[in-house]
Amino acid sequence: MTAPTTGTAPPRTAAATASRTPHLGNPQTPLEAPHTAAAQRTVAIIPARGGSKGIPLKNLQKVAGKSLLTRAIESAQHAQRIDHVVVSTDHDGIAEEARAAGAQVIRRPSDISGDHATSESALLHALAELGTPYAITVFIQCTSPFIDAASLDNAVDRVASHSADVVFSAVADHSFLWKLGPDAAAEAVGHVASHRPRRQDREPHFNETGAFYVMRTEGFLEHRHRFFGRIMIEEVPEEHAREIDSMSDLTLVRSIAAQQDAHPLLDVQALVTDFDGVHTDDSVLVADDGREVVRTHRGDGLGVGRLVSAGFPFLILSKERNPVVSRRAEKLRTEVLQGIDDKAAALEAWMASKEVDPQKVAYVGNDLNDLPAFGAVGWPIAVADAHPKVLAAARVVLSRPGGHGAVREVCDLIPDSALPARTPDLTSSPIAFAAPHTHKTKEFA
Repeated sequence: MTAPTTGTAPPRTAAATASRTPHLGNPQTPLEAPHTAAAQRTVAIIPARGGSKGIPLKNLQKVAGKSLLTRAIESAQHAQRIDHVVVSTDHDGIAEEARAAGAQVIRRPSDISGDHATSESALLHALAELGTPYAITVFIQCTSPFIDAASLDNAVDRVASHSADVVFSAVADHSFLWKLGPDAAAEAVGHVASHRPRRQDREPHFNETGAFYVMRTEGFLEHRHRFFGRIMIEEVPEEHAREIDSMSDLTLVRSIAAQQDAHPLLDVQALVTDFDGVHTDDSVLVADDGREVVRTHRGDGLGVGRLVSAGFPFLILSKERNPVVSRRAEKLRTEVLQGIDDKAAALEAWMASKEVDPQKVAYVGNDLNDLPAFGAVGWPIAVADAHPKVLAAARVVLSRPGGHGAVREVCDLIPDSALPARTPDLTSSPIAFAAPHTHKTKEFA
C-alpha cells in the first residue's frame, strides 16, 4: 500500500480567487480542466442523519432562510464539475427537504445511522446503492454553510487531472500551537519556543474545515477511508471555513449570513408583514385623554400600492387587536389578520388559501413573537432595528428600521417580473378581525 502524501494547492489563478464571499448566485468560473477530465463523472454525497445531539435536527436548521442541508445541496448543484447530488439519510423530514432541493435521496439503514457510525460507512453504502459508477466522489458536510462552488470545482479538477487522489478544504493558520506533555507542561508544536518569527515569516499550517473532501472513487472503495494516496489541500478563505458544532456557532453564522446579501431581489409569490415595529416604529404617543397615536411612513403606502394594484398577495399579520391596524389595512387595501397569538399557524393557513409556495413567501418581522412565522417561510426578513435573535434568524436584514420606510424597502425588492398579470378587484374590503370596544383607540400621526 502506498503511503499517503500531502501537498498544498498550486498558486491560485484569478478564476480561483475571484470570489472571497459565500456563493449566493451564479457559480464562479472554475479553472480550465485538462481534456482527460471531461469524461469523468462526479457524484456529491451529503450524509445527513436525523440524530444530531448538540443541536436537534441540526441539518434542518436554517441559515439566512435556507436549511443547512439545502445550502449544501445548492453549493453542489452550482458546481459545474459535479454531475449528481445525493443525500444519505435515515430521517423522513431530511429526505423531504433533500427532494425539495433537487437531490436524490438514499435511505440509510439504522446500523450505520447511530452516533458511532462513520461518515465513510454512509458514503460506501450510497455508492453501492447508486449502482452507476462515478469516477470521483465528493463528500460534503452540511455543517459548513459557506461552501463556494468554485472551490468544489477547483478540487474536482485536480483529482480529475490526476494531480491528486484526494483534495480537501482547509484554511491557513499562522498561530503558534502548543500541547500539554505527560507532566502537564506546555510543549511547542511545529515551532521552537525560543524562536518567535513574524507572522509573515512563518510557514502556515492548515486546519481542515470539514466542508468537503474530493476523492478518486476507486481509491476510496479500496481504502474505505477519505484519506489515501496523494493528498492535497484546497485552501479556502477564512470566511468560508465556518463550521457549526454548537448553538453559539449557529447564532454566529446566522448573523454573518444575514448581512452578506442585504439587498437581493426577492423571488417571492406573496409578502406578509407584522404591524407594530414594521409599519410603525414600535412606539406609541398617549394623549391626556387616553388616545394613542402611532407613526407610519408615507412612502410605505406607495410601495404597497404597487404590489396590491398588480394583485400581488399582501397580508398584515398582527398579534395586537386594534382598530388602527384595520384602518391602516383599509387605506393600503391589503388583507389583515389581527389578534393572532399563533402567527405561524395563521400564516400557514393563509398561504394554503392563496395556494402559494411557502418557500416563496416573505415575512417581515421585528420581535421574538415573529420567529415562529420566520420558520414557516423561505424568506424571513428583519427590519434594521429588530431584536438580535430576529436579526440572527433573518435571511435578509433591511437597511431601514420599522416605521421609517422598511415596508417600502422590502416592496421595492420585489421585481415587476414577480407580479401577476391580472388586475385585482380593489373595491373589496380587507379581511379583518374587529377590535373589542374596550381597547383604546389609536390614531395615525
